[in-house]
Amino acid sequence: MPLIAPFAGLRPVRNHVADVLAPPYDVLNSDEARARAEGRPWSFLHISKAEIDLPQGTQAYDDAVYAKAAANLKAMLAADVLCRDQAPCYYIYRLRMGNHEQTGIALAASVDAYDAGRIRRHEFTRPAKENDRVRQIEALDAQTGPVLLAHAPSSAITALIAKLCEQAPEYDLVADDGIVHALWVVRDPANIAAITEAFEAMPALYIADGHHRSAAASRVAAAKRAAHPGDKDDAPYNYFLAVAFPSDTLQVLDYNRVVRDLNGHGKAAFLTRVEEAFSIEESTEAVSPARSGEFGMYLEGKWYRLAIRQALVPADPVARLDVSLLADHLIAPVLGIEDPRTDDRIDFVGGIRGLQELSRRVDSGEMAVAFSLHPTGLDDLMAVADAGQVMPPKSTWFEPKLADGLISHMLS
Repeated sequence: MPLIAPFAGLRPVRNHVADVLAPPYDVLNSDEARARAEGRPWSFLHISKAEIDLPQGTQAYDDAVYAKAAANLKAMLAADVLCRDQAPCYYIYRLRMGNHEQTGIALAASVDAYDAGRIRRHEFTRPAKENDRVRQIEALDAQTGPVLLAHAPSSAITALIAKLCEQAPEYDLVADDGIVHALWVVRDPANIAAITEAFEAMPALYIADGHHRSAAASRVAAAKRAAHPGDKDDAPYNYFLAVAFPSDTLQVLDYNRVVRDLNGHGKAAFLTRVEEAFSIEESTEAVSPARSGEFGMYLEGKWYRLAIRQALVPADPVARLDVSLLADHLIAPVLGIEDPRTDDRIDFVGGIRGLQELSRRVDSGEMAVAFSLHPTGLDDLMAVADAGQVMPPKSTWFEPKLADGLISHMLS
């Protein structure tokens, strides 16, 4: 089965790219998206977060939201804000955030390869979020949020990217959050064939971020195949939008936890329970763990440094992850949260928001306790995926984020 394919991307015309470019749909809440899109009628947030154009309080999963997203996409096409390439292409996509730079290839990834495990996953999905992505794809007849893929470093891919980036990019702009986005369009058939060949030599690709989007694409493809059994195998819906990067160029930040209450414990009793599995040391400053097995905890206005007792660290590739150690030895047994995918007493805070976001949410009274974690490594992620296992939810936070609206994949 093919692993990847070029595709005819839907993207902004050059003089509108700054107007369209938007953060990913899942890093902003509705109020933040509404503020971000104010005065920007062509912001892709009007498609990815269409509730901002409906009455305040409209739920994100309301039928009207998907209908409004489709209407907004149609309006942007009619206004020639977006255009579609006439032939299948690959796209070189470079992001720069501060001193960090990463360059990958936007492509159409095979649903068959995903279903067969050649495109490997490492997380379970939440049913409500997966259903939301299915409905969004069906309403738009397009995939608008790229999946972030990682692959083992490849000298062939590195050489191809270096050669193709010698030309001036199609776009090169700074988004309003300071992230630099540049895009090159690869139209030459020889270069397209070389990219395809280099990827086909890889045993696997790895989903770094975008499990709900890829799972939704698989469901949509299955439904369309059942409805149209005579369609060709290369029908666009048999692929999903992705950008693939060498694993050694991706930047993983911490993915932290906040919990609403102490599960009936007072402070003293809670700390006693925590000490069964962790050493506890008070800290005069916010704790950013320097190594695996170390955690920060913020409770009642004070930071603590926790260290897991080494006898509790197993060899299993999933159970030894910091997110697992915290879940298995504190969040589940002490705080009573057995399934963080469905329990609304726990929330997750990406490291890009800083440790001050953890203390803010506790100090406000919204949450009772917060935990900071050391970032999960890409080698750990790939080892878990290769073993056919899954990580706990919200194990990794990647920065910089792929933009919404820069490139989309139409399904017909």
